[in-house]
Amino acid sequence: MKIALYGQYYQDSTEPIILEILEYFSKNEIELVIEANYYKILLAEKMISSGHKTFSTHTEIDSSFHMLVSIGGDGTILRAATYVRDSGVPILGVNAGRLGFLATVQKENISEFLQIVIDKKHSLSKRTLLSLTCSPKNESLEDINFAMNEVSVSRKDTTSMITIETYLNGEYLNSYWADGLIISTPTGSTGYSLSCGGPILTPDTTSLVITPISPHNLNARPLVIPDDTEIRLKVSGREENYLVSLDSRITSVGNESILTIKKTPFQINMIEIPEETFLKTLRSKLLWGEDKRN
Repeated sequence: MKIALYGQYYQDSTEPIILEILEYFSKNEIELVIEANYYKILLAEKMISSGHKTFSTHTEIDSSFHMLVSIGGDGTILRAATYVRDSGVPILGVNAGRLGFLATVQKENISEFLQIVIDKKHSLSKRTLLSLTCSPKNESLEDINFAMNEVSVSRKDTTSMITIETYLNGEYLNSYWADGLIISTPTGSTGYSLSCGGPILTPDTTSLVITPISPHNLNARPLVIPDDTEIRLKVSGREENYLVSLDSRITSVGNESILTIKKTPFQINMIEIPEETFLKTLRSKLLWGEDKRN
């Protein structure tokens, strides 16, 4: 069995997590392939010996891998998705962060949950992604032009609002006067969109959410639309450029550029442990059903 390992950082708090994972893989004679930059970090911290195989690009992740294990928070999983892409290799998130709607394996259950996956007693949660194209072309959006959480546009170098003309399947919807606009997948509905007043969608929902960021008009509310909708945005403002983000990847785009957003033809497979379902995670992370008034 071959497993890819990915992380972005090392902290003292993550040392026990990393050691337990490495020990488990060693005992079970699993072939481990580590992302090159993360491997350098582990070597520098003397967490691992030399001689391990590494990968550095998405082209090296293929169907020969059983899964990719991501150590960190939800942001680490979003970056791990850029390696997996359309390979179909599922991602298992080990939570070394804080909130963690995607990284559901907690440090108290690592070996137990890894065994569940090895025994194939898990399920797969398929996650919708969004693709983005820009006219005229923007080179920084050409390589990784998809997002697992959201695509957002926002103002840059100004405190003034921007205007976002929005079209759904070619039909005019609205011109949002706001600090920005978020187009969220169900996975991203518990992220940036939620903090701006958007609804929570379960991962298997076939919908997207359009959420304005601090809109000038208070009647501009979040809108849920079918996920097969093609969304076209045209942004204008007082500055020459505005910001476009795909999850954590941000670039600058010129005013009047046309952005086209639609669902990708592939999905990301997230490994779901029976004891750690999405609904249980919601109750735990959002403290639903608990009285915190005192």
